[in-house]
Amino acid sequence: MYLVRYLKDQVEHFGYLEGETIGSLTGDIFGDFVRGGPVAELSEVRLLPPCTPGKVISLSLNYADQLRALGVPAPELPPLRFKAPSAVVAAGEPIVLPAQAQAVHPGAALAVVVGRPGRWIAPDEAAAYLLGYACANDLQALDVAELDQGWTRANSFDSFLPLGPAIATHADPTELVVSGSVNGVVRQLATTHDLLFTVPQVVAFVSAAMTLFPGDVILMGTPAGTGPLAGGDVVEVNIEGVGVLRNPVTRAP
Repeated sequence: MYLVRYLKDQVEHFGYLEGETIGSLTGDIFGDFVRGGPVAELSEVRLLPPCTPGKVISLSLNYADQLRALGVPAPELPPLRFKAPSAVVAAGEPIVLPAQAQAVHPGAALAVVVGRPGRWIAPDEAAAYLLGYACANDLQALDVAELDQGWTRANSFDSFLPLGPAIATHADPTELVVSGSVNGVVRQLATTHDLLFTVPQVVAFVSAAMTLFPGDVILMGTPAGTGPLAGGDVVEVNIEGVGVLRNPVTRAP
């Protein structure tokens, strides 16, 4: 099932998506809910980010092709970074290149959406704590990171995390093709089979340090091959069985 969050007649709703039709949901997507009948066409609503995370954690290195491209050894533990939840925008909303940055790179990423609270989650129990998976674009300002000698500001500018358009509750994260393109040209292409750390391993590792709450998001890293963006570009993240996330790019004055 594909879960969406949308705005219709200035009222926020949750629903499920089948093709171009949205159906109603009654209840809590992080608890018990009941599916209803069709209520709108996709063209009639404004999609919102499918969840509002309390925290966002991203992996800086998690694909084998990244290691080869950078010429670095594999990390022994998942390398984690925080990303401000205020960076989240919906599918179709603009990515705004900030005035402070000249080297903003996109990053096609599988987003793991937590479904219920958990601490010290065992890897073989991780799936029970997850609501599903979404497409994400994990943007970074590389020149800002170099200036700051750190990643907090470089990861967290407003609009630096397009997320959506839906949460795929049925997806299998072990063999998903992840691609990222700019203006129709593919820059990144890999499969989650090549992840250095799997979803269950990362969920276990993160939850050993902090409680995960419903709606929290973990970004599973991004393949090699990205490059700088410019105003007027259109960025697309495509994850097989999860969805297609498309956003235009503008530059702040």
